Amino acid sequence: MISEITQGQLSNLRFTGRPLVICDVDEVIVHFTRDFEDYIGLHGLWLDTSSFALNGNIRHRETNIPTPEAQVAELIGTFFEQRTRHMQEIDGAVESLLAFGAKADVVLLTNLPHTAGDHRRENLKSHGLPYPVVTNSGPKGPAIRNLTDRGGKPVVFIDDSPSYIASAHEYAPEVQLVHFLHDDRFARHIEPLEYVTLRTASWAEIRAFVMKLIGG
Repeated sequence: MISEITQGQLSNLRFTGRPLVICDVDEVIVHFTRDFEDYIGLHGLWLDTSSFALNGNIRHRETNIPTPEAQVAELIGTFFEQRTRHMQEIDGAVESLLAFGAKADVVLLTNLPHTAGDHRRENLKSHGLPYPVVTNSGPKGPAIRNLTDRGGKPVVFIDDSPSYIASAHEYAPEVQLVHFLHDDRFARHIEPLEYVTLRTASWAEIRAFVMKLIGG
């Protein structure tokens, strides 16, 4: 189900009929994990990377006790409020997305608090990305279905989260899925997904694949 806020943002988008590239932001275009680790470190916490999750893996440095889920949610919300405007690019992301934009429509679909949406837009514009940013909550499949029904073909979706990749496949199985996992501490926990077209840790590989697909 698409939230009212997300639906409003989707409704404002306009498409040219060219191919469509839908791309996540955190840990795909900009670094999230390293900044989040720095942020929680200021609160006496550390991130345990023994599994692919935040809940249960944010631990107190002195006791190693996991932080309660409610406090994790609060930490994440405050982090996005304070740090989103300053996030740094992952190598190759901006250059690749600008290349895609010469041949395709590009939409940045990001899960973060809607209240931090303008901070995200400001940050991405500071990196030179002119594309529309849609803030989402929950699974991404419904929003991807909406975009796929309205945009041109082919459609590519790039994300790091296996659950969002799976949601995209469920709702829009025709979409070409790129699973980007540049942090091996987490990638080692995720088995390859059979419906993923490309799994990679390299934006150079993504760029070559997508440009060939969209006719670049």
